Amino acid sequence: MKKLFAFAFALFFASALIAQPPAGPANKGDSFGDKISAKGAVSLEKMTKTLDKNTVFTGKIKGTVKEVCSNKGCWIKMELPDKTQMQVKFKDYGFFVPTALAGKTVVLNGKAEKKLVSVDELKHFAEDAKKSQEEIDAITQPETQVKFLATGVLVI
Repeated sequence: MKKLFAFAFALFFASALIAQPPAGPANKGDSFGDKISAKGAVSLEKMTKTLDKNTVFTGKIKGTVKEVCSNKGCWIKMELPDKTQMQVKFKDYGFFVPTALAGKTVVLNGKAEKKLVSVDELKHFAEDAKKSQEEIDAITQPETQVKFLATGVLVI
């Protein structure tokens, strides 16, 4: 049993060490996750108006990536019309995006919801974004944020 536990730990540790965002420039037409098209994508403004009326938005959105997780490319952030940030995660942690996606316009397919984000989670994402310890320590209150769970990403 000890050998099995040691092997599992070693495997987990090794995978954490080699986890890197996909390499590449994120060119127009590049796709990550499910293959999607730009047809039917709505603006971030239209998505947020839908969320003001409903608790969930499901469909395609179009916007510019402001930030990418520098550790593995496991999340991105987009700026909403009210200047708040929307965090995008990828369904089932099934795919990652290159850090070169920052500044690119993309279409995402998936589901958006407004959620209360805990202090611990906010600090974790600040660490992923390589924020200073001072900025991380300044996080003391949970926040309501728009979260998007993407099944596919298309660079346009």
